[in-house]
Amino acid sequence: MLNSLRQWYEQNRIKPIQAGLAISRLLRDPDDTSQVFKVLEALRGDSLSRALSRMSSDERGQRLLEEQPNIVKVLNDRDMLASLPEGSIGRAYYDFVHAEGLSADGLIASSHEAPRFEKIGQNLRWLGDRLRDIHDLQHVMTGYGRDTLGELCLLSFMTSQVPSRGIDFIIFMGRTKGQKEQPELNLKELIGEGRQIGEAADWMLFTCWEDRLHEPLDKVREELGFIPPAKYRAALEALEGSQMIRTQAAA
Repeated sequence: MLNSLRQWYEQNRIKPIQAGLAISRLLRDPDDTSQVFKVLEALRGDSLSRALSRMSSDERGQRLLEEQPNIVKVLNDRDMLASLPEGSIGRAYYDFVHAEGLSADGLIASSHEAPRFEKIGQNLRWLGDRLRDIHDLQHVMTGYGRDTLGELCLLSFMTSQVPSRGIDFIIFMGRTKGQKEQPELNLKELIGEGRQIGEAADWMLFTCWEDRLHEPLDKVREELGFIPPAKYRAALEALEGSQMIRTQAAA
């Protein structure tokens, strides 16, 4: 009984100092992905346990938990992804990570820089790893880019799908900093759009993405209820327009 209580405490306790240090580093360097994982570990709580309960309550989730496919193996197969039809999920994913110089292995390496709680079951470990490994696939499905605004909006999508104190903290700090730097943007509304998309869409963890990468992206988005991020796209156009005006004025 004592060991069980000790394990529960270790899994659920919050580490605010570690979270604060990590978020300050992340705000200085948004590309330092390892700091994201450090925040998530410091504020994780029992979010994975709740996600596992939801997985276990649905036939699709039960099947995935039983099979535990390795999404990284598929997402790292660049030749296979590049051979998929234009407009397919897999081809869009390939184009996205290729243009950004990303890889599924890169996320794994960043996550390993954060301290991990090791004494969890295999199902929880697999689920946590899968959430990490489909991050860039969520970029593709939602249409959010890797710009700072796109990342904030995607985080809002993610925490609506799988509630996370760590992600909520990153969003709050990022929105506070971003609003000061770009007061012309309504970040509350833009981040809210990400949450609305996450609430309307089917749960990402219920889908066996390994079997759907060959399917048309637009068709699957419609099937799974992914709403286009219209406010985000309009904000990007406005930012690009203002940047062009400033460049012309400087010239």
